[in-house]
Amino acid sequence: MNTFIDTIQYFLFIMAELTVLFIGISTIIALAFMYIPQDKLKTWMSGKGLWGNIMAVLFGAVTPFCACSTVPMTLGLLQAGVPFGTVMSFVISSPLMDPLVFTLLVAFMGWKVAVGFFILTSVFSVVFGVLLEKMGWSDQVKRVRMKGGCCEASEEVPKGFKHRLYISFGKAWGDYKSVFIYMVIGVGIGAAIYGYLPADLLAKVAGPDNPFAVIIVALIGIPLYIRVESAIPIGIALMGKGASIGAVMALIISGAGIAIPELTMFASIFKKKILIAFVVIVFVMAVLSGVIFNMIM
Repeated sequence: MNTFIDTIQYFLFIMAELTVLFIGISTIIALAFMYIPQDKLKTWMSGKGLWGNIMAVLFGAVTPFCACSTVPMTLGLLQAGVPFGTVMSFVISSPLMDPLVFTLLVAFMGWKVAVGFFILTSVFSVVFGVLLEKMGWSDQVKRVRMKGGCCEASEEVPKGFKHRLYISFGKAWGDYKSVFIYMVIGVGIGAAIYGYLPADLLAKVAGPDNPFAVIIVALIGIPLYIRVESAIPIGIALMGKGASIGAVMALIISGAGIAIPELTMFASIFKKKILIAFVVIVFVMAVLSGVIFNMIM
């Protein structure tokens, strides 16, 4: 009975904290982007060389794009003349990091983990974007025309801080409702792990003493469609049961970085070769990041 009560308490506490952070940070992000001209950011990404890749990663890291808006944004960047490698850096980094994810990592896992996650995912996104450009895979982009995306913001930005704040909160609430079920599932799995999963079993599979833990967990994460917001509470519970920090990071990156719905939509832009490469890249990112986290944490 005590285990059941502890599990419920864990679920309610994590869910409440995630809700407050999600709505609060999302409102701030939406409000901030009403004052930032995104056309200027696209212009910066259009530059040649490494600078464009870095700007693309930063653009992906500060913009909370959902899967259905990442795709039209990617197409828009390609049609705007942004180099292929730069666009791929954006595609790789976009689902993994945004201000909300960074805040959640800080709140639940600490500054070191959040900064390390940001640095590693950013560096790997830049490196693989440059590599794909050097390999000459730009011919793997299909010739398609721009269509209206389901999450694109076409409404006119209102004047006045109060009106902008009101609309920003409305967008944050809408985003929260769209991810609510994923958060419930993620926190529910985390609560079940916290309350009932045997620590000895998890330590054998994903603990620091298993040299293959990072690879195993990264493979497990590939077929899962978990948002980073849902993966974080699962990771907290796993670490509480003895999983290594590297295994948890591998699960977050592989699970959130490879979204089946997003891959399906990307099939309308990229040929099969790019889609396969994308899955391999995210898996390699997950494994290498996990190994590095285990070495430095």
